Amino acid sequence: MKVSVIIPTFNRAYCLDRAVNSVLAQKYTDYELLIIDDGSTDNTEKKINYYRERDPRVRAFRNRNSGVSQARNLGILNARGSFIAFLDSDDEWLPGKLLCQMEFYEKHEYSICHTDEIWIRNGNRVNQMHKHKKSGGCIFRQCLPLCCISPSSVIIRKDVFDRVGLFDEELPVCEDYDLWLRISAVYEVSFIQTPLIIKYGGHSDQLSRRSWGNDEYRVRALVKIVETGSLSTGDREAAVSMINKKSGILYKGFLKHGNNEKADYYKRVINKYSNR
Repeated sequence: MKVSVIIPTFNRAYCLDRAVNSVLAQKYTDYELLIIDDGSTDNTEKKINYYRERDPRVRAFRNRNSGVSQARNLGILNARGSFIAFLDSDDEWLPGKLLCQMEFYEKHEYSICHTDEIWIRNGNRVNQMHKHKKSGGCIFRQCLPLCCISPSSVIIRKDVFDRVGLFDEELPVCEDYDLWLRISAVYEVSFIQTPLIIKYGGHSDQLSRRSWGNDEYRVRALVKIVETGSLSTGDREAAVSMINKKSGILYKGFLKHGNNEKADYYKRVINKYSNR
């Protein structure tokens, strides 16, 4: 098969059917579906077994609860396809999603392709804010403020991971932000303007909702890529500027809340990169 679709899931039995069925309903059929159960304690395993027993394209893996990065990495390492597609278990693909992107790949040499998306929040369709606007091309600098590629929309040539590495398993959130930085630093990104996925938000187990300190992990990702020494001069300057901007906000926030230890840490980060 050409495409390995990876769905990581943890205690999402209430919405897993929607995600899985949206893959099985794809017009493009040359794929396998790897569902990674990250140690669920609800009836997720039973649901996965139902699909695995009825469709030979479905493969199931169970992991002890170790986070979405390790779950996705387990899928990548076991993938048989030459392209990797991700789908979060609370999202949904439109039926033409795989077909549209794979037809694009037949005509172009890009290594990563993502699409626009429809947002549903608490059951209502909402418009994306300008800061979430998607784009293509050399987008490293657009990736600096926040995550600007949705994992559920992307298809990546598998050999990209040989060059940039897998998801960082030490990041409990912003693991996708970290990966897009590494990819966009060396690859031009293709963007299909047609919305081909539906992203659902507002539920209590949404990762980005659970962690208020997302910028802490973004700073870690930024420092990591700057310290590789692999960025162009312009990209490095932009990344350092973002490190200082985010660290300044974190410094003031921790100082205001009396967390002097963390405030001092971000003050040191600012001093380190202000002199570069």
